[in-house]
Amino acid sequence: MDSPSAYFTEPFTSDETEILRRFFTNTTEPVFALINLPEVVKGALFARYSRSPKSVRRLFLDEFYEAPDVGVSLIAAGLSDDSAGVRLRRAEELYERVFTQYGDDSVAQLGGIHLACEQASNVLTKVLEWGRVASYLEQSTRYMLYDRPLGGRYRYALPAEIGGTPLAADYAATMDTLFGTYAALTGRLTAYYGDLYPRSSEDSDFVYRSTIRARVCDDLRGLLPAATLSNVGIYASGQAYEMLLLRMRGHRLTEVRRYADLMLVELEKVAPAFLRRVTVPDRGGAWTSYLAATAAAMEERAAAESTPVPDRPEVTLVEWDPEAEAKVAAAALYRYTDLPDDVLLDWARRAGDAQIDEVMRTYVGERGNRRHKPGRALERAGYRFDILCDYGIFRDLQRHRMLTIEWQRLGTSHGYLTPTAITDISAGPDWDDAMAGAAALYERVAAAVGREVAQYVVPLAFRVRFFMQLNAREAFHLLELRTGEGGHPGYRRVCQEMHRQIRDVAGHRRIADAMRFVDHEDYGLGRLGTERRAAARRATAGVTEPEEIV
Repeated sequence: MDSPSAYFTEPFTSDETEILRRFFTNTTEPVFALINLPEVVKGALFARYSRSPKSVRRLFLDEFYEAPDVGVSLIAAGLSDDSAGVRLRRAEELYERVFTQYGDDSVAQLGGIHLACEQASNVLTKVLEWGRVASYLEQSTRYMLYDRPLGGRYRYALPAEIGGTPLAADYAATMDTLFGTYAALTGRLTAYYGDLYPRSSEDSDFVYRSTIRARVCDDLRGLLPAATLSNVGIYASGQAYEMLLLRMRGHRLTEVRRYADLMLVELEKVAPAFLRRVTVPDRGGAWTSYLAATAAAMEERAAAESTPVPDRPEVTLVEWDPEAEAKVAAAALYRYTDLPDDVLLDWARRAGDAQIDEVMRTYVGERGNRRHKPGRALERAGYRFDILCDYGIFRDLQRHRMLTIEWQRLGTSHGYLTPTAITDISAGPDWDDAMAGAAALYERVAAAVGREVAQYVVPLAFRVRFFMQLNAREAFHLLELRTGEGGHPGYRRVCQEMHRQIRDVAGHRRIADAMRFVDHEDYGLGRLGTERRAAARRATAGVTEPEEIV
């Protein structure tokens, strides 16, 4: 016989239980999810929850649910049954009191919204994806070809600062040349890789074609300009959206500011209380002005500084702690002892290599795969890398937002990369001509309307400088993931070099060796293994192989 539950079961009447079933995944257990409710109601419920002895289900019944003549029908909450209503007004009033009047920003973290952001340039997508406390999924340049127009032109944005000016015709011609070169080389590269890597009898036509196309996309994406349109899906809290919009509304680019207006309109349809401060002059307005003014002042200050820079390698480890491994060993022991942190650190500094080795081996344990990661002690060691690589690689690495990453404005002064395959098919002159045309237009746009706008014309093959600052635990995630067999050759190369420098430059061999799933092998068709595993999963699940590559 099962033992009685250790949790109290809150009593509800049969009518109350019927109501609760529509909005909560269960009515008896201590863990449940909220469903079929507007985001503002969920957030307000939790805000009220933190200051009440009542359970959230009881709060909902007592303070947020009422008859339709007082509240808003369940149809407005996304349900078909209009037999009762939810106090949206009540939720709005609570946000007004707690969030606006008292400044409790944590309240705005309690509800989230999915927002689709389409036809955004690659300049804009990096603005959208700046924040840490949100989830983003961006259309990939690795899995779809950009050889077909969208509407009347190829998939690129025409900045308002250029449209209607004498530069507009040159801009369109340069964009068409970049995309036209991309389209013209698609078939040649596909044939090249088909000859280089003939299809194996163990691979289906779909697996083989998907793998070849991924490699073709990898090579050709360098031709795509930063004006290339993309789609981004965002899931974020009210607080994250508020901060994003404040930054966007003060941005120097018209596309960014206009897109912020579009986003605000749609977000206010779903949860207006989340964004109330954005347009208040002495709140959001003042905040946006501060961000814009500070950025402008820093632009002027930076322009006054000019220091010659010698040639640099692609990856440079510029900062690390020589004592990092001793500190990690001390931090690893901390939670398993009752000793103060400084006492453990003193022990680690006096300990021999064999003792530090033993602590590190024990703490790392037997890792079965890259998802088996050691704990927070590894956050005691940190690294700062200065990286100069093509913009396409940057776009992939920029997705790791939990570390600290900041990048410089995109330009053409650092040169560009040409994939080996482009040279092999004798398309180097075509590639160089396309890059030269873009670089020439960049200079004209920069002179006429500024370097900020000129970013749109820069192809992804051009290098951009950025830094990544991360602790060792974050390095496990980044370097093991981004050196995987199916990764883009460019970011695999950068991450392999980061791993080497942690080991050889910083001298942190214990930490580097613990990253046992960093892959330093070279693969001709890196996606092939991934596609084969996907095919195996489809076969196991009884899913029919797709007829078209999507």
